[in-house]
Amino acid sequence: MTGWDLLQTVQQTIGYFWNVTSSHVYRELNALHAAGLIKAGKRGARSKRPFSPTAKGRRAFAAWIAQQPAQELIRFPLFVTVFFGHHLDPASLTEFLEMHRGHHQERLEQYRQIEVVAAHADAFMNATLRFGMAYEEAALAWFDAQLSASPLDPEDPAIAHRLEVFDVLRSLPSRPPDDMV
Repeated sequence: MTGWDLLQTVQQTIGYFWNVTSSHVYRELNALHAAGLIKAGKRGARSKRPFSPTAKGRRAFAAWIAQQPAQELIRFPLFVTVFFGHHLDPASLTEFLEMHRGHHQERLEQYRQIEVVAAHADAFMNATLRFGMAYEEAALAWFDAQLSASPLDPEDPAIAHRLEVFDVLRSLPSRPPDDMV
């Protein structure tokens, strides 16, 4: 499998929940090759070079996949925008929410199409697919709730208090003074 083939496979499978870039794939292929975990085949058309796992690479993968996975980390740029939504006009925030809602709706439709094709896939793939569908359904419900709510009023006492908290936080030093370290 070439780096390009690997990238395409990743994007069509785990790419829905694991972000992998082409630069990451090629960097890791070089590192895996240098470590003897994969072997390189002969270069083909357009300098494409296939790689395959070595016995050492298969053992390393088995050891890696058997480790307890790390805790997930939510990196959702829209949440940062919503968190600071009091700095936006309501129309802009609504536009952002509607656009992202559309992306989640599209992804749910993709999952539903995959579900039809993957009906006889293994239980592990189907479990992952069901989670993706449940996640998108939950996200859509959240978007719908936000879009149906009335916009936040900057004069609301809770929002005013929040702005006071931010003012206090901004006045604090970015790191402790040297005599406190």
